[in-house]
Amino acid sequence: MQQAARAAARATDEAVTPLECWCLHGAVGAASDWRNIASGLAQSGISTRAVDLWRFLQCESVPMPEFGKRLNADCEGEVSRGQRRVLIGYSMGGRLALHALLEGGPWDAAVIISANPGIENAQQASERRSQDTVWATRALTASWADFLKDWNAQDILGGALRDEREDKKLIQRRREIARSFVDWSVGNQTSLWERLPEIEIPVLWIAGEDDEKFSDIARRAAQVSDRFELAIAPGTGHRVPWDKQPWLLEKIRDFL
Repeated sequence: MQQAARAAARATDEAVTPLECWCLHGAVGAASDWRNIASGLAQSGISTRAVDLWRFLQCESVPMPEFGKRLNADCEGEVSRGQRRVLIGYSMGGRLALHALLEGGPWDAAVIISANPGIENAQQASERRSQDTVWATRALTASWADFLKDWNAQDILGGALRDEREDKKLIQRRREIARSFVDWSVGNQTSLWERLPEIEIPVLWIAGEDDEKFSDIARRAAQVSDRFELAIAPGTGHRVPWDKQPWLLEKIRDFL
């Protein structure tokens, strides 16, 4: 009886083990983009660290595999506010998260949102590099307001994400943002599709129902490993964390 009671107590302790989520924002994004998500997770006792990805590009170019190593080292060097660590990445941040997962690290689970493991066609990758070179030049030299307006006007994004005041703050990071269009372009990324089965932790792979390209990617990714779980957000596109926040919070809570 005592053994059974101790086992039940351990199971209860494990069920309420605190979690800490490290959140990686998207291209032309900011750590503050996760503010409302963090608040929603906090209501379930889940703490968050929103990572400023631009600090990794302040001094030098950082290839994606090297970023994965540096993020893991940062995480391992921090005192965790939870007993388990979860990596959450959106879009560009999701691709960077995959590199961190493939480099090992202290992660117990991951949530990948609207992310592409890589372009397998060489011609398409070349075209993407060319497109991102144009974006890099514009981010560095064009009117900041015009750059942001054109970036957010892309069909896949569907408009501004944050208010004008928050957008203006990003101009302080325009050099790093420009560099990210080169260093972290999906066109420069070695395809990770064949390596995805190396990820040995549970992964929740999310995409928006109306984002046909990335929902197809998510469905394909979810099939490469028994550890991967698929969730398609109904009635929304690429920006699931902000356009479908209550749904996302519920999915993350259930998954964790």
